[in-house]
Amino acid sequence: MGRRVSVRRLTEIVADRPVFRDVIGVLTSWDDLGLTVVPRSGAAVSFPAELLVAGRTVPLFPARRAPLPATGPAELELIAARGWPAVDTERLGEWTLRASAGFTRRANSVLAVGDPGLPLPEAVEAARHWYEQRGLPTWISLAEQAAPKGLAEELERHGGLHQETLLRTAPLAGLARIAGDHRRVRLSRTADTDWMSLYRRVTDDPAVEAAARRVIHGGPSVWFATVREEGGGAPIAIGRCVVDGAWAGFGAVEVSPAARRQGLASAMMAVLAARAAEEGATGAYLQVEADNGGALALYDRLGFTTSHTYQYVRLPQR
Repeated sequence: MGRRVSVRRLTEIVADRPVFRDVIGVLTSWDDLGLTVVPRSGAAVSFPAELLVAGRTVPLFPARRAPLPATGPAELELIAARGWPAVDTERLGEWTLRASAGFTRRANSVLAVGDPGLPLPEAVEAARHWYEQRGLPTWISLAEQAAPKGLAEELERHGGLHQETLLRTAPLAGLARIAGDHRRVRLSRTADTDWMSLYRRVTDDPAVEAAARRVIHGGPSVWFATVREEGGGAPIAIGRCVVDGAWAGFGAVEVSPAARRQGLASAMMAVLAARAAEEGATGAYLQVEADNGGALALYDRLGFTTSHTYQYVRLPQR
C-alpha cells in the first residue's frame, strides 16, 4: 500500500483465452471493494481483487533532468495559490480575497497579483471590510514583482506588520534522485487521522480543523507522504505535494523530534518528487518563512534557491 507497483489483472476472456492488462502506478487502496492503482495519467484504475493475477513493487519513476520551467514571480504566485486553495474566495479585480477560518496566512490573505480594478486606497479598504465581515485580520500577500505599482507604499502608509516569506524553486529531477530509505515512505491521496495528528497546525477548533482538511486536500493533483515507526506504528514523518502542470509544490513537511536527522524528510520529498515527475512536472517550489533557519538549511542542501520574496502585511485593526 502506498508504493509504486506493477500490477497485472484479468480484463476479459476472448475465444476462451484470458486477456491480461498491466498498470504501473501507486497502489492507493486494497480492501473488500478491490484494488485501486493511480498511474501517471492520474486517472485511478480500480478492479476486484479476484481479477489480480500478479503484482510487485517497482523502483521510483526515473525522472529525467530538465531545466526549471520559465515562469515569472506573478505566475508562480498564482500556481502556489492553486496548490493551497482557500475555502472562501472572492475576486477584487485581478486580486483574490481568501479566507479559511484563520487556517494559515496563505489561505487567509489577499493575493495581490495584478490590478484590483480600483484605486489602491479603495482596494485596500474594500479588502479590509471583507475580512472584518468574517471576523478575521486583514493580511495582504505582497510580492512586489507581481503587485501593482505603489501598493507597497500604500501598505506602508497604514503601518502594517510585516512577515517575510521566500518562494524557492529547484529542478524536480534532482529531488527525485535523492538517496534514502524510500521503502518506508507511503503515498496516499488523502490525509488520514494519523497524518493529521502529526501536522503541527491542527487545533482543537472544529471550524479550523474543517477548513484545514479542505485546504490541504485542495489542488489539481494532491499526494500525501507518511513514514511510520518500524513495524507499522505511529507516523513519525509526513509531507504533502501538489502537482500543477510543470510545477510541483511541497509543504507540510513535518518530522517528529525523536526521528529527526535520519534523512526522513529528504526521503519523503524524493518519493513525492518522483511521483510528480511521473505526472509530467519538471520544477519544484515551496514557500518558507525567512526566519525558519532549520528548514532553509534543509532546502539549501536539496538544491532550492530563492525565486523571489514576498511579505505578509497585516493591517492594524480599527
